[in-house]
Amino acid sequence: MSAQVYRPRESVYDLLPREEVKIEKPPRYVSNFRPTVVEEEKLPKRPMRTMGPANVQLPSPENYLKKHSKEPKLPERAQSAKDGRIHPLRKPPVPPRTDHPPLGIHTKRDFIKTCAFVTTKPKPISVDTHRGHKEALENSGLVPKYIKKTDFGKVPAYLQHRNAEKQKAQEEYDNFVKEQREKHEVMRQLNEEERQQILEGLKKNWDHLHHEYQGLSVVIDTMSKRAHKDRLETEMTQLEKDIKKIERFKIIYLTDN
Repeated sequence: MSAQVYRPRESVYDLLPREEVKIEKPPRYVSNFRPTVVEEEKLPKRPMRTMGPANVQLPSPENYLKKHSKEPKLPERAQSAKDGRIHPLRKPPVPPRTDHPPLGIHTKRDFIKTCAFVTTKPKPISVDTHRGHKEALENSGLVPKYIKKTDFGKVPAYLQHRNAEKQKAQEEYDNFVKEQREKHEVMRQLNEEERQQILEGLKKNWDHLHHEYQGLSVVIDTMSKRAHKDRLETEMTQLEKDIKKIERFKIIYLTDN
């Protein structure tokens, strides 16, 4: 099968003379470090790259490498003049009777405190197994450690702060109720039975909505399912807020409206 050659269509406009477009090339790049490189190439470095310098002083044959010459050597010890033995921990000789110590030298050093030996008491331990396992007595729980603290038996700071906030909220609520009662004079206080009945009713409503929420389909692929799910979540959130408010405030007032 012969290869088909694509030939463009002829046009009359191809016969019109066209101006020759000259392509101007940018100037050739020349590095600023070219003279430095030329000078470095002229330096006599290449002849000594592989074989080393031309003239090297030869070592003397007398300084040959001897056995154990590169091993570390210990410092020489003092040798006794009498028997020739080596005493590594020999004390200085006793001064003669005619040798008097230098007088008039004073020092601020307290030799009594320096030479006094302070005995350290062993830390008390507790052995809790027959195999000898031991631990510090302070961490074993056998020592009354926490009852000796200054804040033992006192209410912690975070509980005091929480109680103060609760009391402040209750006072603000009481003031608000007092103002409303003075304005309308139709507010009444819920007793404990009515408060418990309202709580039980709200919790039953929440259980009913939660049961319905658990029965939703796994895949929510329609707008109606999405709207139903959002409505259930909104109602459950509102019920949770109402339950928390009623459980928090013991005194609640209602209007007859």
